[in-house]
Amino acid sequence: MAELAWFKSSYSTNEGAQCIEVAESPGTVHVRDSKDKSGPQLAFEPAAWGAFVEFAATTEAP
Repeated sequence: MAELAWFKSSYSTNEGAQCIEVAESPGTVHVRDSKDKSGPQLAFEPAAWGAFVEFAATTEAP
């Protein structure tokens, strides 16, 4: 398996604890904490990731 090409979310900053990185591979979107690169990762089917991003973009933070 080829190494994943991770990129930081455009909503992440260098401050605070809420930073993620995303990488795509055929049929899968991978997500990890940018401050814990060797930690756990989540994997989503592209349709599920797209639905989450759409939901998150339209939901107001508390």
